[in-house]
Amino acid sequence: MIRRAVLVVLGLVWMYPTYLLLVNAARPAASYDPATAWAPSGDFALFANFAAALDKADLGSSLASTALYSVVSPLLGVVIGAMAGYTIVVLRLRHGFWWFLLIFGGTVFPSQMLLVPLFVGYSDAGLYDTRAGMLLVYTAVNVPLAAFVLRNFYSGVAFSIFEAARMDGASTFRIFWRVYLPISTSALAAVFILEFTFIWNDLLFGLTLTTTESVRPVMTALAGLMTDVYAGTPVPVGLAAGLMCSLPTVLLFLATQRLFARGLSLGSV
Repeated sequence: MIRRAVLVVLGLVWMYPTYLLLVNAARPAASYDPATAWAPSGDFALFANFAAALDKADLGSSLASTALYSVVSPLLGVVIGAMAGYTIVVLRLRHGFWWFLLIFGGTVFPSQMLLVPLFVGYSDAGLYDTRAGMLLVYTAVNVPLAAFVLRNFYSGVAFSIFEAARMDGASTFRIFWRVYLPISTSALAAVFILEFTFIWNDLLFGLTLTTTESVRPVMTALAGLMTDVYAGTPVPVGLAAGLMCSLPTVLLFLATQRLFARGLSLGSV
């Protein structure tokens, strides 16, 4: 009983900031008062605040760009990572462990160390402030995690599956595409969800590699809007914008939580 009471109290404390966000995002833009921020407002203005945020920060184009980055780059990342894991484990690439260390070793360095080289390289290559450049960097950043997860997954798959497919005359790529990729759907989905969330919430790369509204990710646009809170943007509008930008990742997780949990377990076939 005591344990349940403690958990309830801790849950309420954890949910209190979310409550404040929802209450104040739904408040009319001109009626925000820090002294009564905890109390719900009689007027529901959430959708009006959504519209104001979309108009003031041009979040529509940023949301479209971020949706493109968050879907295409993880898809490419998980496929390339799966190919790396398949080559290392199933095809038994010579010095495969060292190749894996080379791929995964890039995650040892913090992202902040990559910003200046990326900025200089992108400027010289003409990729700065382009959607193609953002897709490229997000794909590259996502490949190591996919390679790590799929390498572990394929290590638990019986090698006799590959041998049987070869006996039937299938090529190595056909075996990967028609056999190994389908049986690793749960692991691929788990990695995709993690990478989708990372890209959607990214601020550093968008802040460093983009400037125009049609290319920059939504979190960069949101940061620009929030810095204007004390220069004319009402607090409820800024909170509504933050809520709107957070909904896609929340909805994705709620819709795929069982698949996500199954993928993280990395069960054998």
